[in-house]
Amino acid sequence: MIMTEIAELKRIASQVRRDIIRMVHSCQSGHPGGSLGCADFMTALFFSELRHKPTAFSMEAKGEDVFLLSNGHISPVFYSVLARSGYFPVSELSTFRKMHSRLQGHPATLEGLPGVRMASGSLGQGLSAGCGIAEAKKLQHDQSLVFVLMGDGEQQEGQIWEAALYASGKKLDRLIGIVDWNGKQIDGPLEEVMPLGDLKAKYEAFGWKVIPFNGNSMEEVVDTLRAARAGAGKGMPQLLLMKTEMGMGVDFMMGTHKWHGVAPNDEQAAVALAQLQETLGDY
Repeated sequence: MIMTEIAELKRIASQVRRDIIRMVHSCQSGHPGGSLGCADFMTALFFSELRHKPTAFSMEAKGEDVFLLSNGHISPVFYSVLARSGYFPVSELSTFRKMHSRLQGHPATLEGLPGVRMASGSLGQGLSAGCGIAEAKKLQHDQSLVFVLMGDGEQQEGQIWEAALYASGKKLDRLIGIVDWNGKQIDGPLEEVMPLGDLKAKYEAFGWKVIPFNGNSMEEVVDTLRAARAGAGKGMPQLLLMKTEMGMGVDFMMGTHKWHGVAPNDEQAAVALAQLQETLGDY
């Protein structure tokens, strides 16, 4: 692995985290916790590993990888990496959750925002959509990949497991699911709300290849994404079990579920931004 590449991805991730704080603070609404936790993964995916065409976006995605955000409430991190990688002007991030904005609280397709291929936010649906896209690509002999990011609390939805059965049963081996395993959801620790047991063993029992990794280590994120691409086309869908810290990068947001869906006030936003390096320029 080229360490200069890793250093650059870390620089971009810092700016993405700044974008998240500024977006949520500006409208006093949104979900900073999970967004911050997934910033490293989303940065590595969009700036290093995803084969995509930011300046020539099409819903069909012929010959290019597809990303779906199933846990749509972490839209701030999604919008940041889309804008920073060239899908739409970075200045548009300032419209987040405001009237007539294309950047709704949960991603939607009605406004035609480049990079968004499905409306999400109703949890449990993304993996099913990913199965459909992966099936279509298989029928078209398209060798590109389909990535679906899900929350760990979202695994409490029954539709997830129907899709998991379908994916393995139909050998959708270019489908890659990712679970943001931070152990927290809006009502508290996941183990207190609805324990999931051994997620790795469950997905393996459903016929998936599972790769656990640290989602807040840029080195591990890049290595895991490359391993997943190398493992595609071998008869099994893959599940990347990504251990993260909710609120990663901002000390007072870490270690608690409180910041799942709470916006920082002026003082808190200033403290958070002081902990995050501005690397690409604020919008």
